[in-house]
Amino acid sequence: MKLLLDEHFHRNIAPQLRDRGHDVASVTEEGLRGTPDDALLEAATARGRAIVTNNVGDFAALERRWAAEGRTHAGLIYTSDASLSRSAAGVGEVIRRLERELNRHAADDALVNTSIWLAG
Repeated sequence: MKLLLDEHFHRNIAPQLRDRGHDVASVTEEGLRGTPDDALLEAATARGRAIVTNNVGDFAALERRWAAEGRTHAGLIYTSDASLSRSAAGVGEVIRRLERELNRHAADDALVNTSIWLAG
């Protein structure tokens, strides 16, 4: 699975996951910072990347709309500030949890048209 980290995640996460052998990019690295959510989902899908986002409300609505329209996306991984800090102090935990999911869902198409929560 390939990931695209939404812009609200710490800049050190993607490079550290790449150092561990995973194909992970950030919205900032891909030149997508400030891109509207619908266009971001389209860009991630075109790149074959599941989006990791804390913006659950907007992306869940997009996910439902795309399903109703018969559109395909590469996957969504949702997080919550209540269970996972996005601060610099939480970087290690975010990396640990994402790496677990990357190993669990290794195939590039593992999350096509699917969403999961980044659990503890």
